[in-house]
Amino acid sequence: MPKNGGTEVFRITGARQGLADDVRGRQRRYIISMTVRTLSVIAAAVLWNVERHVAIVALALGILLPYIAVVIANAGRESAPSLPSTFVPAPVRPALGAAGTAEAAEGAGAEAPHGGRN
Repeated sequence: MPKNGGTEVFRITGARQGLADDVRGRQRRYIISMTVRTLSVIAAAVLWNVERHVAIVALALGILLPYIAVVIANAGRESAPSLPSTFVPAPVRPALGAAGTAEAAEGAGAEAPHGGRN
């Protein structure tokens, strides 16, 4: 039975990332992709007469990265892995039985000093 009068309580581990954090993360990924693209185009220009095969790979990377970066940036928010549990049950506390109190009373009586001897 919920303590809050029937309102649903969600676990924070099931919550999605905030919108501002999500947008900031997508912007950061886009900037990193564009930086790699810029460096690969510069590397292609520098290595064109030195190492033609590496320059062609770098140029292909520079051509394909903008498309990949835009697709990743516009992918949207992450989907929640699963619906969170709406109610967190209270922990079960075991109750002491009547037998447990009777045994405790007998054990305490056996340890008491008899006849005032030390």
